[in-house]
Amino acid sequence: MPIVSPGFTGRRQSPDVQLPPGQYLTEDFPVLTAGPTPRVPTDRWEFTVSTEAGQKHTWSWQQLIELPAEKITTDIHCVTKWSKLRTRWKGVSLDVLLEDVETAADFALVHSYGGYTTNLPLEDLLDGQAWIAYRYDDDDLTPEHGGPARLLVPHLYFWKSAKWVRGIQLLLEDEPGFWETAGYHDYGDPWREQRYQGD
Repeated sequence: MPIVSPGFTGRRQSPDVQLPPGQYLTEDFPVLTAGPTPRVPTDRWEFTVSTEAGQKHTWSWQQLIELPAEKITTDIHCVTKWSKLRTRWKGVSLDVLLEDVETAADFALVHSYGGYTTNLPLEDLLDGQAWIAYRYDDDDLTPEHGGPARLLVPHLYFWKSAKWVRGIQLLLEDEPGFWETAGYHDYGDPWREQRYQGD
């Protein structure tokens, strides 16, 4: 069962704010997890992309933060119906990390420290749509919000933006992750209200 932090509150949608169907606006940043919060020291953190052919491309923390980074301001939408607008992040685009990776894969399975997984079409990680984010609101990303680094895929429901990210496995066929196996939608488009299988 997800853990919800105290003070998990929201406000009704303002008429001039465009939100996906069924969502309400919050100024808080609720903390929801599927288990204990991993605390990964940056000197032990690494990120690995594994191709369908078994090739591995790995970055240490120092290598990650030395890559070209972007500042991202974006809205985020949680499947539990809260939305937070104009959140500010800093991170490395997946376009940079996957630039020299040769693959024929169409799908990705994202792996996190702590064992969490989530699946996405590979095309949803490319073309400026996804980042490995390590700063939020001009501060280092805290463990509660997925630090030291998390996947950020803001055009999908936020469970697809895996916290405590440690790698991406590239696949020829789709493989459901943690919540998808439990009945959540394989894709998770908030504007189409794809919360659960069959939506």
